[in-house]
Amino acid sequence: MNNLKNTITLLRIPFSIYLMPIYFFALSQTSLLNTSKAIWVFFLLHLLIYPASNGYNSYMDKDTESIGGLEKPPMSTKQLYWVTLGMDITGLCLALLFVNTVFTGLLFVYILMSRAYSSKLIRLKKFPILGFLTVFIFQGFWTFWMVFEGVKSGNLNFFSNFLPYAAVASSFMIGGAYPLSQIYQHKQDAESGDKSLSMLLGINGTFYFGTVMFTIAGILLYYYFEKTTFVHFYVFVVALFPLIIWFNLWMAKTLKNKSAANFKNLMRMNNTSALCMNGCYILLAVLNHTDLFQL
Repeated sequence: MNNLKNTITLLRIPFSIYLMPIYFFALSQTSLLNTSKAIWVFFLLHLLIYPASNGYNSYMDKDTESIGGLEKPPMSTKQLYWVTLGMDITGLCLALLFVNTVFTGLLFVYILMSRAYSSKLIRLKKFPILGFLTVFIFQGFWTFWMVFEGVKSGNLNFFSNFLPYAAVASSFMIGGAYPLSQIYQHKQDAESGDKSLSMLLGINGTFYFGTVMFTIAGILLYYYFEKTTFVHFYVFVVALFPLIIWFNLWMAKTLKNKSAANFKNLMRMNNTSALCMNGCYILLAVLNHTDLFQL
């Protein structure tokens, strides 16, 4: 029973709330969506694929200190490996049956890259730039594209309009947040033989890098909303204002005292980010799709 409990804990299913903004953003930007497929895509990503990725990463890392969403992770067992494999296979089969082949193909590549990121054989995460680019591309642009292909209704072409700008902006948002998620793990990563981007940048550099990434994301979204519905950019700015305030407060505090770069402060930022960004994109989805749902 303990093994099963540990396995479920290490799947970190509640952590999916921090990965939901890309889903809701992509959902909000389709001109017409298929509601039933949107539900399936949400279920597959947040209850199967993301938790499987979390669990596989924990199985490979054998974490003994705080990780995303868990301050004191339990020990992993072989059971965790087989459960994550079963969840990935189940997710792909359900995607093929209930969504579409394009979404399934993109999901398959996402799973492969997620495994390559953590696998001891390939271990992309031990390379600071390569690991960063993997997360930057696949948790941002790729996920936005994947969700769009899963939930769209009709012959909408992702690359024939301004949507790629929104997808690239998503990558820059992820690119700013990703090194911050590593900022308290320098010692643990070094012991594991990994070199994170945050280690390469240093604590101060991680915050400066995040500032640049978030600024670029804002510029891209300004351009995107200017070409689509500009009033939605104001919704975005107002919704993210608490996150901007917290990020700058945390940065100022950490620049004075490096001990502020800790798990609790990171989780405060993650929680603020999840609340602001999910709320923003859900509101945009409601504004865009009030009269456009199609079963």
